[in-house]
Amino acid sequence: MKHKDDEYVNRDNPLIHTNTVEGYFSIFKRGVKGVYQFCGQQHLHRYVAEFNFRYANRVALGVDDKARTVIALKGISGKRLTYRRPDVYA
Repeated sequence: MKHKDDEYVNRDNPLIHTNTVEGYFSIFKRGVKGVYQFCGQQHLHRYVAEFNFRYANRVALGVDDKARTVIALKGISGKRLTYRRPDVYA
């Protein structure tokens, strides 16, 4: 699809259109600027993963806050977030 040619929807498959990616990117930009203010390149994949989760589990798809919390808690089960220990004993 090419915006410069005024093409926004695939003529063969009307389910393929630019609205989805534009909507997602709009939510992502507002979230990064409004919530986090800055997104370092080394952590970009983490921010994108968070917004993927939010977008896939939004109210428009029938997922309310309670259901989203349950899904998130199931997703962390059995996982640990670890950081390198500081060398305080060295």
